[in-house]
Amino acid sequence: MEKAALANEIYKTSHLAGRFTLRSGKVSNEYFDKYLFESNPTLLSEIAEHLSKLIPQGTEILAGLEMGGIPIATALSLKTGIPVVFVRKKAKEYGTRKLAEGAEIQGKNVCIVEDVVTTGGQILLSSDDLKAYGGRVKNVLCVIEREPSGRDNLESAGLQMFSLFTMDDLR
Repeated sequence: MEKAALANEIYKTSHLAGRFTLRSGKVSNEYFDKYLFESNPTLLSEIAEHLSKLIPQGTEILAGLEMGGIPIATALSLKTGIPVVFVRKKAKEYGTRKLAEGAEIQGKNVCIVEDVVTTGGQILLSSDDLKAYGGRVKNVLCVIEREPSGRDNLESAGLQMFSLFTMDDLR
């Protein structure tokens, strides 16, 4: 599928009209439900195809952030053969007490994978966590760059972001 057609399909699948209360508490007459494109195997496969070309050279581990980055990172891992780790927002308090489940990240070049980047706040937190566990984190890969402030915030922290689409691309 061509990139423009993929953008159109993502938008058609995920854009909803109605009355929605947003996380901020504001009410909107439209909503973009990212889980609708992430749960569609055809779209997820196409996203992995296009996004795989943006993976920075030298990436050894793909780090999918809870929850939306996990299916994207898994699809990319299947496409590229690069191992994946699933990153929790908070280390679990039982069992292994791990923050990152899956492949070992100690001393490895880790690329964070996220579905949609708005402000980049959770990415910054998770990046610090992954570095504390010994990962070398310099890059972020996302499907949709929602707000330019997210890129600015990540770059200010020394992270380079690669995005497949902006919201304007989808509209």
